[in-house]
Amino acid sequence: MSHMAIDRRFGDLIDAYAPVNQLGTGFGFTEGPIWHPAGQYLLFSDMPGDVRRKWTPDGRVDEYQRPSNMGNGMTYDAALNLLVCEHATSSVARVAPDGSRAVLCSHFEGKELNSPNDVCVRSDGSVYFSDPTFGRMEYFGVPRQTQQGFQGVYMLRPGHRPGDEAILVSDRYMFAQPNGLCFSPDETLLYVNDTEQTNIRVFEVAPDGSLSGGRILASGIRDSLKPGVPDGMKCDIRGNVWVTAPGGIWVYAPDGILLGKLEVPELVANFHWGGEDWQTLFICATHSLYSVRTRVRPRNEPFMYPRREAAPPARPAARSAVETAPAESAGGRLAINPQRTALVIQDMQNDVIMDGGAFADSGAPGHAREQNVVANAARLAEACRRAGILVLHVWFVCEPGHPAFGQNAPLFQGVKAANGLVRGTWGVAPVAGLEPRGGDLAVEKMTMSAWESGRLETYLRGAGRDTIINTGAWTNMSVEHTARTGADKGYRIILPEDACSTMNADWHRAATDYALQNVATVTTVDAVIAALD
Repeated sequence: MSHMAIDRRFGDLIDAYAPVNQLGTGFGFTEGPIWHPAGQYLLFSDMPGDVRRKWTPDGRVDEYQRPSNMGNGMTYDAALNLLVCEHATSSVARVAPDGSRAVLCSHFEGKELNSPNDVCVRSDGSVYFSDPTFGRMEYFGVPRQTQQGFQGVYMLRPGHRPGDEAILVSDRYMFAQPNGLCFSPDETLLYVNDTEQTNIRVFEVAPDGSLSGGRILASGIRDSLKPGVPDGMKCDIRGNVWVTAPGGIWVYAPDGILLGKLEVPELVANFHWGGEDWQTLFICATHSLYSVRTRVRPRNEPFMYPRREAAPPARPAARSAVETAPAESAGGRLAINPQRTALVIQDMQNDVIMDGGAFADSGAPGHAREQNVVANAARLAEACRRAGILVLHVWFVCEPGHPAFGQNAPLFQGVKAANGLVRGTWGVAPVAGLEPRGGDLAVEKMTMSAWESGRLETYLRGAGRDTIINTGAWTNMSVEHTARTGADKGYRIILPEDACSTMNADWHRAATDYALQNVATVTTVDAVIAALD
C-alpha cells in the first residue's frame, strides 16, 4: 500500500511506501493511543468493550484495566498521571501511577458535560479537552439525554482542584461536534477539528490560556467513496497538522496546504507517536491497532521527557510538573528549571572561529562575526551562572604532532594537516570573552561529538542535569552531533541558534531549520535569558 504525496514536502515526513503494520485486531472500536516514555508501552482504549489495553514491543496485547468507564482520548501530564476522557461518566479523570483515580471535572454551570472526547496538556500544566455528544450514543457510550445544549472546548487551569468545574474557552455555538485537538510546537496555537463540520479551526492561545480567533485552517475533509472523518489530531515537531480523514490520515502544513495522505486499511479514529525515538506512529483504526514509521516526530509534550531515575521503582511515584518537566514552553515562552540544566559551550576556540586560526580559510571567522556568536554566548553564560545553571566548556585538544589521532574522516585529516588545536598553543585556547569562570567545568575531546570523552556525561549525571543548552561551533558538525547523541541518551536539548556558528549562513540554516528541528528546541539567546529571568 502506497501513501499519496500531494506536496513534495510530504516526502520529508514519511516514505511514500512505508508499510502500515497490523499489531493486533479483533477489538470493538479502538481509540486514544498514548505511549508511556518510561515504561516503553502503548495504552489504547477499546470503548465498546469498556476496557483499556496495553501493547508492548514484544507484540503482546493485554488488558490493562476493566472496566474503563468507556474511556476515549488519553494523554499523560508531566508527572505521568494518565488523563482519560470517560464517555460513561461524562468526566475527565486522572489516574495516578499507583492506580488511584480522581475526577478532575464532570460539570459546567452545574450541568453534566456531554462526554469529554479528546484531551491535551499545555506545558504550564493546563488541560484542554473537547466535549461532543458521542459518549451519549449507543455502542460508543451510554445512551442518555444531554444537559448542556451545546458542544464546546474547555480548559482546566494549572492548579485545578479535582471536582471543580471546567472553564469554557470556545464560543458556545461555534462547533457542531468538536473532537480532536492539539497544540502547535510553541503552544501559541491550538487546533480543534469538528467531525460534523469536517473542518479544522486554529485559535491563538493567550498567556493566560484563553483562546481567540478560530479561523478555518482546512475544510471539506470528506470523501463519499472512503470512510473516515476528522477525529484524532496531532501536530508534529515541524508544525504540520495530522488528522484522521477518509482513507486514513491527512497531513496539512501550518498554512493549511494539504501535503499528503496516509493510507490505512481500516477507518482511523486516533493515533499518536511513540517508540524509543518517537518516530513510530501508532494508529487506532476501528477493530485493529497499526503502526507505521515516519521521518518526523511529534511536537514536544510535557510527558515525553520524564526525569530518569538511577534505579526506577516498579511503580514510579507521581511527581510534580515543575519537578518532572526539564524544559518546556509556557504560553509560547520557554521555561527552564535551572537546577536540572547545563550550558555547553563547544569548540569556541581560536583555531576554530578566529582570524589567524588553523581553519580561518573555511569562512568560519566571518560567520562567527555575522552571528555575533562570542558576545551572544558570553551574555548567555553570565545569565546561566546567575541562575545557577552549570556551565561546561568543551574543547577539541590534540597533543603535539597529533599522535594516534584517527584519520578516518576528512575533518580529522584536516585538523592534522593544519596542525590545529594543539595543546599549549594559541589556537587551542578559548576565544577571548569565553574563558571559564569560577565554578565552570571543562571537557576535552578529540571527536566531533562532545559525548565521546565520557567526562561530559559524568558531569551531567553527577550534577543531576537532564537538560542541555547547546551552543558553540560548528553548528552543522560538532553542535549537531552533540545534540543528536544527547537526544538519543534521553536529554532535552535547547539550541539558541544565535549562540552557534559554522562556515557560512547556508550551512547554519540547513542545520537549524531542518536537521536540528528533529532533536532540539531551536530558539534564541534572548528567549533563553527571558526564561531564566
